[in-house]
This record gives sequence, C-alpha cells and structure tokens, in this order.
Amino acid sequence: MSSLLAVLDAVDAQPFAVGLRLRSYELLGELTGRTVVDAGCGGGRAVGELAERGARAVGVDLDPEMIAVARQRWPAGEFQVGDACELPLHSGSVSGYRADKVLHALADPARAVAEARRVLAPGGRAVLLGQDWDTIVIDSDDPRTTRGLVQAKADSLPSPHAGRKYRNLLLDAGFTDPVVEVHTGVFTDDTALAVLHRITDEQSWLAEQAERARTNRIFVAVPMFLVAARR
Repeated sequence: MSSLLAVLDAVDAQPFAVGLRLRSYELLGELTGRTVVDAGCGGGRAVGELAERGARAVGVDLDPEMIAVARQRWPAGEFQVGDACELPLHSGSVSGYRADKVLHALADPARAVAEARRVLAPGGRAVLLGQDWDTIVIDSDDPRTTRGLVQAKADSLPSPHAGRKYRNLLLDAGFTDPVVEVHTGVFTDDTALAVLHRITDEQSWLAEQAERARTNRIFVAVPMFLVAARR
C-alpha cells in the first residue's frame, strides 16, 4: 500500500494532475452544500479538496489502510470502508459521484456505474476519470519489448480498457448528456520512473529508463479519459 500511495502522491502533485482534478470538480457542477461521493478515494486528496470547495464530501475505499491514511490527512472529509459496487449510501442521497483511476481495477465496471446511478439524485452528475492501459506511450531503445511490457501490464488488470468505455458505460446505465475529454499527462522527470516501476519490474529495461532519467531523456505520456454525464 505504501508504494502505491507514494506513486499516487507523486503523480497527484504534478501540475497536470492538479488541473485535471480541478476540471473533474467543475464537471460535477455546483458543490456548495451538496453531497459528493468519491468512489475508490485512495488517500483522500479529492475528498479533502471537494470539502474545501464547500461540498459534503464522502470518500469510499475498499482498503482500510487507505481509509485510515485519508482520515488522518483530510479531517474535513468523511471516509468509509466500502465497495464501489456496493456503496454504503442510500439511493438518491448524493448530488455528485466521482471515480478516479478506479474502474480498471474492477472485474465488472458496469456494476459500479449502475451503483453510481443508484446513489445519485435525479439531475446529479457522475464523473469518471482514468487511463486506458494500452495507450501509455514510452520512449525506449527497444520498442518491441516496451509494447510487450505495457500489454502484459494491461492484461494483468481486471478491466484495462475501462477508460475507452466510460461513455458507453454511462449511456448503458441510463445517464444522459455525456461530455468526453482526453487530457494527456507527460512525465519527463523522476515521476516517470515511479510510474514505470508500477508497470514492470524487468530490470534491464528499467535500467535503460533510469539512464534516460539521469540524462534528461525519459519520456512517458499517459492519456487520461474524463467523461461526465447526468442522471
């Protein structure tokens, strides 16, 4: 958990990630005095930021350790251990739903999106945000191996292509008026190495990437899919 949290912290601090979170908050609509749930909240940063913007922000995560960290870091938020497919919330009790880098980790993303519709009040908005694991771009001296490593990582995940399916998942669940955006994060510093270590532990390949980082030649680009729709 600590290594994942360290990577999330490093990525979340990037200006690109800060801007992307702000855009996701904008797509939720008016926040003041309204209840918003962040499903798969991790360390709770979005919950804390939403609370700072006047929302009653509720974070839900399946990992009790993540929830403990979130409660310590962001005391203004509310946090509960729970499953994105079975949220501990009453039907129609929230005005906004957000899931950031979550659906690719679920065996059945459609269940989570149906659950989002259940907890949202009529007119509420759902915002889905995350990467498609086959679209990560990495500069390398060995592109064939690189393609294989990215594909192997994608194949190890329950739903690696959830990002490209966000719009249709929302439509299939009965949501309307989808807004689709793609924002690309570009990493050219040590954060890129942290991202690559989450993809593979193949040492010779990572050694080349470490040398690229040392000589200011590392390049990783991650398209992030952002889709919002109305219940």
